[in-house]
This record gives sequence, structure tokens and C-alpha cells, in this order.
Amino acid sequence: MSDEIALQNREFAWTAADFHRIKELIYRHAGISLHEGKQAMVYSRIARRLRETGHQSFREYLDWLERQGEGDEWQEFVNALTTNLTSFFRENHHFIELDRLVRADPSHDWKIWCCAASTGEEPYSIAITMADALGLNGRFQIWASDIDTKVLATASRGIYKLEGLKNLSNAQLQKYFLKGKGANTGLARVRPELQKHIQFFTLNLIEDHWSLKETFDVVFCRNVMIYFDNPTQRQVLARIHRLMKPKGTLFVGHAENFSDARNLFALRGKTVYEKV
Repeated sequence: MSDEIALQNREFAWTAADFHRIKELIYRHAGISLHEGKQAMVYSRIARRLRETGHQSFREYLDWLERQGEGDEWQEFVNALTTNLTSFFRENHHFIELDRLVRADPSHDWKIWCCAASTGEEPYSIAITMADALGLNGRFQIWASDIDTKVLATASRGIYKLEGLKNLSNAQLQKYFLKGKGANTGLARVRPELQKHIQFFTLNLIEDHWSLKETFDVVFCRNVMIYFDNPTQRQVLARIHRLMKPKGTLFVGHAENFSDARNLFALRGKTVYEKV
């Protein structure tokens, strides 16, 4: 009911055809599957693009968008419809398991991929876990990708409100962050010694060709598959599987279950899988 009320008080005309056209376009470009309950969210976010680009209707904007080829507005369109809920050490049991894995083989050259870096809290949590286990000069490298260029820019800056770092210990805060002073009071920046272990880059998981050349010991792909339908999930999982080392570890979100991909991954713990 709240969605219906929100859509009644709208600035731009909104039709079922508009929603289904946006739904088809975001599926085609990003693999994201939107259900009917997302109409208010879609209206609100794409209405901002109409204001930014000076268009008076969704149809006019979408016609213009499709004429852009692979222009910059496609990235803005995708950015508008991606959700980036994240926090430091979210689903902490994954980081406990990562710590256990790393401490069992501290001399290994660890390679880790974070598939949905968002604003950086997840890859930095991975880096902190690795540095706690191996030291800041330890042998580990993290590849952190996302489809959304704006959140990646935030991640690359590595500046956060102190209130967002409450899941870190005081020791971690002092070791891995620089607290702001003066105009920057209340903010903290990731130390360069930690940041050097992370490479941020844009990647669309449903594209045919990924830029990655490495094979990974660990992949974090958490709360990504919930936005894909089953065929897209299967396709992305198969590609991730090919980029993982034998018996590599895959961490997924609490709402994700890959029991229909048993030939690719075997469940080894709470939302923790091992490459078959």
C-alpha cells in the first residue's frame, strides 16, 4: 500500500509500461531482476535521472538512453538502480573463518576477490582480517570490483565516519586508520599501508568477458545473487568457479543458497562453500 501511495504523489507520469521497460533494460545490462514491489524505488531513482538530464517523461528519457549506445548515461542508469547496503565486518562469521584459513597457511601468497565492493567496507574488512593474521607486509592481495562507479570512487578514497567503524576494535582503529582533525573531525581515512593491498576496478558480472586473469584462493560474493534470476545465478557461479583455485573458498550472503549448483560448490559451513 505504501508503494501505491508514494506513486500517486508523483512528479512525472508513471505507467506499467515504463516500469517493465526499465525492468528489461536493467536485466539486459546488469542481470538485475526487479519484481513488482520495487516500483516505488525504481520511480524515485530514475526520476532523479530525468531531472539531471532534463527529460519530461520516462518514455522520452528511455528513448534517449537507448540511443546512447554504450555512453556514460548507461553507467548512471545502472548506478541508480543498484543497492549498496554494507558495513564493516558484516556477517562477522565469514571473517572469523577467513582468519582461520589464513593462519593455517601463513606463508601462502593469498589472492582474494571481493565481487561487490560497494563503498569499500567489505574489502577493507577483508584486508584488516588479513593484516591481523599476516601483518601489514603479509603476502596477500585483494581485487575489489563493483558495477557501480560511484561507490567504487568512495571505496578508493577510503574515508569513513567514525560512527561507521564501531565494529572495529580500538586496536584495529588505531593500526589501520588515521583520524581526521579540524574540519575532518569525526572522519577516518584508511592507512596507505593497508590500502596498497587492494585494487579497485569496475566489473559487470554478467558480461561475457571479465578483465580478471588471476585465480583466487577466496571469493566474497555476498548478497549479489539475490538480485539475479536462476539462469543468471548459474552463469555467474560457473564463471566464478573457473577463476578459483582447487578447494577455494566462496563466501555468500545469508539469504543465498546454491544447493542446485552442487557440481560447482559444496557447502562447508554457514554460507561458506568450497570449490568442487
